[in-house]
Amino acid sequence: MTHSPLSLRADAEGEAARLPALLARAEHLAGAVLPGAHGRRRSGSGDDFWQYRPAQMGDSRRMIDHRRSARGDHEFVREREWQIAQSVMLWVDQGASMRFASDKGLPDKADRARLLGLALSILLLRGGERVGLTGTALPPRRGNPQILRLAELLCREDDREYAPPEHRGMIPHARAIFISDFMGDLDPVRTALTKAADRGVRGVLYHLLDPAEEAFPFAGRTIFESVSGTLRHETLKANDLRDRYLDRLAARKDALQQLCALTGWRYGLHHTDASAQSALLWLFGALDARQGSAA
Repeated sequence: MTHSPLSLRADAEGEAARLPALLARAEHLAGAVLPGAHGRRRSGSGDDFWQYRPAQMGDSRRMIDHRRSARGDHEFVREREWQIAQSVMLWVDQGASMRFASDKGLPDKADRARLLGLALSILLLRGGERVGLTGTALPPRRGNPQILRLAELLCREDDREYAPPEHRGMIPHARAIFISDFMGDLDPVRTALTKAADRGVRGVLYHLLDPAEEAFPFAGRTIFESVSGTLRHETLKANDLRDRYLDRLAARKDALQQLCALTGWRYGLHHTDASAQSALLWLFGALDARQGSAA
């Protein structure tokens, strides 16, 4: 697919126009959660200074920071920050299927996914974490400038109907969050989680659906058409499809939960008519959970 300079400029301007609104909403959402959220920084092996602490029995002499200890009568150890475990990597599905909303009063799935992804990143960054995107476009970093970079990349859209999860660039023993409707082929999801698990990466698979996709409230003559327009199906008796659709959706949820159980990830389900704040709180807490699932 080719683009003229004018269309590229229009696309770029459209993406840029969304940034201030997305940033403001994400900051507001994160601010509503931040008072109850605590940083998850800790000491360990790394290059960055973490804190001084009084020397304890068992500390070797080479651990003593003599410059700090010379200021008083006690010896102090200079602790470094545990870096690897602080890297959090995010994948937010930007495929065409995510741009669906069954009602004008509801956000589309892509909008909710971007909002949750960016607000969660703000919480993590302010807690001292390194946050980035899976793949090679934006490695995990700290600091406020990373928020703007994340917002810019999260506002981009994928022309494909279903975008497969990006699993390149996974840092060993990092954490990860995948947010998607998971309506496409599950094989790329299995590949991504298997490769992540092989590198010691644990995380959260967050299943995001429009309420109509959960309830299938269709009857009579109905035309089903994908967001991109590449898929179309017309039926005179949509209600006859309801049971088969719900069975397949239940099977998909079960397959995702089983995949999470096998790879040590956690499964969560969110509907776009539910509170974004409660979803953010759950996501933030789920990063520290070892196993299980939640709705």
